[in-house]
Amino acid sequence: MNQSTSLNPTSSQYGAFLLRLALGVMWIAHALLKWFVFTLPGTAQYFESIGFLGSLAYPVFLAELLGGIALVLGLYARQVALLLVPLMATAAWVHVPNGWAHTSAGGGWEYPVFLIIASLSLWLIGDGTWALRRSARLAPRAN
Repeated sequence: MNQSTSLNPTSSQYGAFLLRLALGVMWIAHALLKWFVFTLPGTAQYFESIGFLGSLAYPVFLAELLGGIALVLGLYARQVALLLVPLMATAAWVHVPNGWAHTSAGGGWEYPVFLIIASLSLWLIGDGTWALRRSARLAPRAN
């Protein structure tokens, strides 16, 4: 790759860090919404209303919260980001009938899809700088 068209390794590592940090904060916020706004029993009731086991609300909450914390700290961030994708894919699927905007009645699907894409991007890019426990990197292809 031509040096003039590639990112400086330092700036790309900072960019990955910023993505990891923002993504982690968003996952934490998504979990805390269940805790403080909807409450966990309320989230369980919602899960039941859409055909899921209500008890799934609790492990979903924990996965989002602990996953978000792991992303912020940089603990196996690539793997954590990838493991969180099915949660948001399910949320996107549930919200598709409500329309695009997350401000739609019942919530739309743009926010879950954005979190999916951001999570997949972090998985592809890597942990970035200041990660406490680095993930295995994708091996670069030889030319």
